[in-house]
Amino acid sequence: MSIHIPRGTADVLPGEVELWQFIEQKSRDLCQRFNYKEIRTPIFEHTELFQRGVGETTDIVEKEMYTFQDKGGRNITLRPEGTAAVVRSFAEHKLFGDPNQPVKLYYIGPMFRYERPQAGRMRQFTQFGVEALGSYDPSIDAEVIALAMGLYEELGIHDLRLEVNSVGCNTCRPVHRDHLVQHLGERREELCADCQSRFDRNPLRILDCKAEKCKEITKQAPNITEHLCDDCSPNFEQVKEHLTRLGIAYHVNPRMVRGLDYYTQTAFEIMAEGFGAITTICGGGRYNGLVESIGGHDSPGIGFAMSIERVLLTLQSQKIELPVKRELDCYVVAVGEQAEKEAVCILNKLRKHGLRADKDYQGRRMRAQFKAADRNQARVTLIIGDDELEKGIAVVRTMATGEQQEVNLNEVVNFIATNMNTIEEEK
Repeated sequence: MSIHIPRGTADVLPGEVELWQFIEQKSRDLCQRFNYKEIRTPIFEHTELFQRGVGETTDIVEKEMYTFQDKGGRNITLRPEGTAAVVRSFAEHKLFGDPNQPVKLYYIGPMFRYERPQAGRMRQFTQFGVEALGSYDPSIDAEVIALAMGLYEELGIHDLRLEVNSVGCNTCRPVHRDHLVQHLGERREELCADCQSRFDRNPLRILDCKAEKCKEITKQAPNITEHLCDDCSPNFEQVKEHLTRLGIAYHVNPRMVRGLDYYTQTAFEIMAEGFGAITTICGGGRYNGLVESIGGHDSPGIGFAMSIERVLLTLQSQKIELPVKRELDCYVVAVGEQAEKEAVCILNKLRKHGLRADKDYQGRRMRAQFKAADRNQARVTLIIGDDELEKGIAVVRTMATGEQQEVNLNEVVNFIATNMNTIEEEK
């Protein structure tokens, strides 16, 4: 019986992986401009990290985590999101003592959630995210949002919709909680089973329920923005002011609470036309109590995460082609036993010069080798045979024009490397 890939996962094959590399490199370049440094955390962590960090009443912790016991009897979970692991690392390595504050970090890597697989929602998926830890300044909130919006714009994604909200803090949230419980109390039995369970533990999560029945029941529920305290209300106003000054259009959505318990104050989502409808492609917000909740020094933070898979689906939906370089610089065509041996040496020299080069390994005839050069979109072919070897030359053909010239065999590698920019212009 043949073995197939596990459900909810996907192979990224040559031809597609170049798109991933392009997006990842764009992300890294943008983070460098914003002075964010890369961090790499383990793919698995102690389960308690996500229970305490993400929240025990979240769908992620209750339903979606890949959790197992290792040989030492420890409960281990494949990371379902990136923030908790970054915050754990921040606390464990005492980065709150770094003189450069806030500590600005980014990550790119696989996450795991046991969900029903569908477009843009796989059981293994790749997230790009940033975290800024150590500042309460509302301008860092705007900066994080600007970075996320900037990446989409640089990729050419359009018709973006930014929704923002404030989910308050430990001072104003209990007030909103009391009003929410009072409003929903008479209809508690009509809520879905999950929301009935959340009613006592974390009623705010009911506003995030996707069940149509619960959406209808909570339609007239009181909004957190009506109960913001004297710290959260001006903070939210300053975040919005910064966004306006940066020229970033936004919509206030007082119903948005996000799906993770650690959020405080600023919360946001970025949406785009894709998948046949307006779809959330990025989400983030503040988490001022998260570091302390996992045993670290109390430090504020804000960040976001986006799925690379959803970025690709959005690009596809909006018919945007990325300028991905797929072609070879040079394909070596060799005919004859001695020419084949010389081709191996020339190929190695071309690669040492930083050129993308290849040759035939199937013993094909010259015509078939030229077809291979075309398939590989080679910018030039370097042709050598027994006659060329006797004369000490090689023939260099520019594929876009068909123009050929003879070059001394000892100088042909330097010739190609030196003239590659000219060849690009002709192409």
